[in-house]
Amino acid sequence: MDLRSIYDGRTDEFAQIGKQYGTKPGFYMMVGPNWQGAVPAGINAVVRSSTNLTFSIPRIFKEDSEQDTQAVLPYLKQVMFYPLSQFDGKMKSTDWTKLPTYPAAKSDGSEVVWVHPEKFYEQLQAVIKITPPLPGEEVLYKTIQSVLDAASKDASIQKMLTDTFVAANKELVGPLFAWQNNGVAVGNGWRSTPNGAQWGTDYLSRLATAKSNIFENTPNETKYFYRDLDAKGQQLFGKNAVSITFPKDQLPPVKGFWSITLYNDKHFFYPNAFKQYSLGTKNKNMKYNEDGSLTLYFGAKSPGKERESNWLPAPDGKHSLYIRTYWADESVLSGKWMPPNLN
Repeated sequence: MDLRSIYDGRTDEFAQIGKQYGTKPGFYMMVGPNWQGAVPAGINAVVRSSTNLTFSIPRIFKEDSEQDTQAVLPYLKQVMFYPLSQFDGKMKSTDWTKLPTYPAAKSDGSEVVWVHPEKFYEQLQAVIKITPPLPGEEVLYKTIQSVLDAASKDASIQKMLTDTFVAANKELVGPLFAWQNNGVAVGNGWRSTPNGAQWGTDYLSRLATAKSNIFENTPNETKYFYRDLDAKGQQLFGKNAVSITFPKDQLPPVKGFWSITLYNDKHFFYPNAFKQYSLGTKNKNMKYNEDGSLTLYFGAKSPGKERESNWLPAPDGKHSLYIRTYWADESVLSGKWMPPNLN
């Protein structure tokens, strides 16, 4: 399975490209909101973004093996973006394995802070200039701009805005990092986002996902289920092992693939000796129970040698679980199927 998610400056998807959509191999032209011009011969389709700022996350499924890693490399080489001026109708490729590597900056393991509330007064003005209003947002934009203009002429107003940004970041934005404060409850202790990458004017949901795990796909491409809490509503801790059992023939029904990932309290993988961070379609060594069901284990301690192929090691402290169902069946999208609760 391959999927080419392409987002505008609002993290809304604006193109439907990939196996799921029956996309034919070829050339696809991405343009901004005001682009006008002739489309060269040989272009399969034109996709238009609502902003000139865009972002793409191409995905190609592979199994969890070095053999399959090597098998997908020829396909990865064909995933290319380049200026229209370089288009000549010939397929281009890049050996992505030869990209330069750079040492990571020193970090305490926390997320990189891109939005600083103390500087948000300047950052907001820059963002507005490159993000045209959606239909119906024109009055809102003018209202915001009028406040910013007033602040530029009055230091006391600018200080009040900055103080408000700092308070909002702490009291509103900060708590949205927790998945328990994201999406809606869908049953069995799981939560899900109903309108991922289709935010429109749902500013709060877009903010919550941008804070906790930016760049979700649309639900028809990937339906997500996530949780911070155990079956009793208590925060998941690695020292308190839990498990999930999918009954026989009740694995996530997908046309693509599914996975369940364990994240630490910073929403990053938990480093472990097994180098095992997620389980799902890609793992061919998982062991099924005698009745055909599948039990997966999560915790700081091994559930036993014979169960380690079904185990995601966790830190002693807080962690979260996140299920992804790529190209999910209608039963997932409608809510007829949902993940079981934790044990």
